[in-house]
Amino acid sequence: MKCIYCGGLESKVLDSRLIEKTNSIKRRRECLTCRNRFTTYETIERSPIIVIKNNNSMEDFDREKIKAGLIKACEKRPITLSQIDEIVFYIEQKILNNSTHGVKSVLIGELVLEKLKELDTMAYIRYSLVNKKFDTKEEVIDFLKTIN
Repeated sequence: MKCIYCGGLESKVLDSRLIEKTNSIKRRRECLTCRNRFTTYETIERSPIIVIKNNNSMEDFDREKIKAGLIKACEKRPITLSQIDEIVFYIEQKILNNSTHGVKSVLIGELVLEKLKELDTMAYIRYSLVNKKFDTKEEVIDFLKTIN
């Protein structure tokens, strides 16, 4: 690890800690040349997640796209940005742990709906109305009747 102070290439690790929220390791280091201390963060670099859309086109997974949809669904609801971030983190981890090649956009929508249903019924309904792509008002009414 290159020292940020003198550019020395040798350092020793004084302390290592796992940061569970970001799944990274924080290391406190001391340069063996100038004796200054500095901190590094190590994360695992993963292959990008490919999302397979309904029309079979593909795009890179974008956590901000999910977050924007959640923010819109949760607008004027008693839901914090922190709760939204937790949902996005949950979905991202679920996809990373279960996907080797790609993930269908339908699965992402289902994961979002699953978490919203636990959190807030109105946000769940709002997201469902966009995600499920109802064609008629009767389909919407039938869907609303199924919600407890």
